[in-house]
Amino acid sequence: MASVTVAGIDCGTNSIRLKVARVDEHGMEEIVPRTLRVIRLGQDVDQTHRFADEALERAYAAAGEFAEILREHPVDGIRFVATSATRDAENREQFEDAMERILGVRPEVIPGTEEADLSFLGATSVVERDLEAPYVVIDLGGGSTELVLGGDGVTAPKTEVQGAFSMNIGSVRMTERHLHTDPPTDDEIAEAVADIDEHIDEAFRVVPAGKARTIIGVSGTVTTMTALTMGLKEYDHRLVDGVRVPFPDAFAVNDRFLRMPREERREYRTIHPGRIDVVGGGALVWSRVLARIGEAAKADHGVAIDSFVASEHGLLDGIVLDYGRRLLTAR
Repeated sequence: MASVTVAGIDCGTNSIRLKVARVDEHGMEEIVPRTLRVIRLGQDVDQTHRFADEALERAYAAAGEFAEILREHPVDGIRFVATSATRDAENREQFEDAMERILGVRPEVIPGTEEADLSFLGATSVVERDLEAPYVVIDLGGGSTELVLGGDGVTAPKTEVQGAFSMNIGSVRMTERHLHTDPPTDDEIAEAVADIDEHIDEAFRVVPAGKARTIIGVSGTVTTMTALTMGLKEYDHRLVDGVRVPFPDAFAVNDRFLRMPREERREYRTIHPGRIDVVGGGALVWSRVLARIGEAAKADHGVAIDSFVASEHGLLDGIVLDYGRRLLTAR
């Protein structure tokens, strides 16, 4: 059976990830599982519209580590995708030039709509068959949050995107924009909620999220908050992947960590050290998106969605699958 070995790199606002896999017509097989480094590339980009020098240095250091891995695992091709922070940075060419020197591949700054499509591809590539369609996939990043609705399995395939929108809200952006006090004040939280809801209103004008029957959440914020809801003492992706979480449990934990001082968050080994200061902002976005989709679903078909499914598969998986399939088609 024909196959290709490809690497995917996903560089977001808060973290950069690498995955190497063998792709064939049936899917993909990991060769190098996801490698993640928290680099906070989007540090202050919301205010300055430029990458900070120290953020670039963190990104270059991570890229050097990835280059070593790729030297040990030759591939047929690499696709390097950059998202929200890079879309906003005026000095992104400096970043792109340096990354190309280090890794031999130039980052592609993709639009939010393509990011949404790839996240949906990755999330639905391993979805359980008993989940009710249509699925809405939410990819909550540091700088943006993608909302993607798929087909119902009757008039359109379950894995076919029916609507997608990228909102400029995320864990880093909301923290830097609104949550300045540690812990945040009620006024700061209220300002953030108003901002988040305004973006959700805009998204709902494009994506009929109320048609969804199943919510699938991807990204570090979602999986971290899921692990905390589960009471895990250490993060374990095998336990988190595919778990269903009731809304009341998620809301309670999200609110608790939003209002928790950062030093207290540091006591939880479940949270990656690079997320300590922004995980509360991400939790707030996550709660609002869940609540609003639940309300929209009840208004649309009379049945409220009251839980979500957490997934370890999202944008990075979509990058690898999509790129591998295109290489196979070109052969």
